[in-house]
Amino acid sequence: GNQMRTTAVLLLIVLALSLLSLPQASAKLPSVPRTAVNKQNTELLKTGDLVGKVHSMTGGSTPPSSGLPDSVKLLIGAGGIYSAFLYYGSLQEDVFRFSAADGSQFKQAWLLQVLEAAANVAVGFVGMQVTGATKGIPKKMFAVSGCTQVSAKAFTSLALANGLSFPVATLAKSGKMVPVMIGSLLLGGATYTLREYLQVAAIIAGTAIVSMGKKKGAGAPSSVMGVAFIMLSLIMDGVTGGVQKKLKAETKKAGITPKPYDFMFWTNLFMALTAVAVALGLGEVGTGVDFITSNPEILNKIVKFSLCSAAGQSFIFYTIANFDPLVCTTVTTTRKIFSVLLSIFLKGHQLSAQGWGGIGLAVAGILSEMEMKMSGKKKAH
Repeated sequence: GNQMRTTAVLLLIVLALSLLSLPQASAKLPSVPRTAVNKQNTELLKTGDLVGKVHSMTGGSTPPSSGLPDSVKLLIGAGGIYSAFLYYGSLQEDVFRFSAADGSQFKQAWLLQVLEAAANVAVGFVGMQVTGATKGIPKKMFAVSGCTQVSAKAFTSLALANGLSFPVATLAKSGKMVPVMIGSLLLGGATYTLREYLQVAAIIAGTAIVSMGKKKGAGAPSSVMGVAFIMLSLIMDGVTGGVQKKLKAETKKAGITPKPYDFMFWTNLFMALTAVAVALGLGEVGTGVDFITSNPEILNKIVKFSLCSAAGQSFIFYTIANFDPLVCTTVTTTRKIFSVLLSIFLKGHQLSAQGWGGIGLAVAGILSEMEMKMSGKKKAH
């Protein structure tokens, strides 16, 4: 009721601040040694993170501070990312745990992606009008990127819809280096340190321990499909990383540097179109709309979920525009950990001592990976 409306108003206020501040922040970019930028972009792109993609696509350098004090900017950026995506994760879990009066549940993951992407398209369009649109965007590669990204998100939602718990799904999605490493080992072209292998192993092992460390309860059989879908999501993350490298090469060849909201608009437009096609093909539009109209309370959750996604992406762009991208990586990485803990404490997940051990192992792997990126950045300078 009133609490939710207050939260929505606060999100809109901070989103407006980020949109207004972004043109100033991106007006002039300082020169950065090319070798350091290339090394940094390579490390960030390997993970397939949104932060790395956007930073690489938008010039690979950090703008000078202007306007508001840095502490206030960090409060807006980090606070916005935390509030938007913590609530986003909670709402995503609520959508797929929701049960109608007859016991039926919402399973239309592709329809959900249509609605989420549409919200991002709307915010991206407004952002483009504020910051100015870039001409000559290579739309073909944006289309491929949108297709792979929406597939990864839909598979994550399908994992939740098929019984995989939110904490396990979130921890598993932190292992994005897994498909990248497997692809590199099969095809060659990249080598990894022992520490990198151990980090990935810790995340995988920790996630597996958490999934097996739940206290006795229902839903175990269906989680097999959930595991299959989260693996497909990780594979699509790996494919997206490769697509992003090609997209970067095409924009560089054409002498174009897309701005953050160009990236947000065009990627989400093609995500929406892909999701519409798949949702229509699977017959999710009719069944999904029927379920939503019969259960208005879930519509409220889906609308908030979509708005949080768009606001969260805007806060990521705002933070990248004002700080080193690793600041944003730190915020988004720790946000995932808090999402897992909040889900456990607020949604009634019961973990055994073994499960908590798995949480600790996976979090150690995630934090070690983050620390490695940060120390690599310091060496690059």
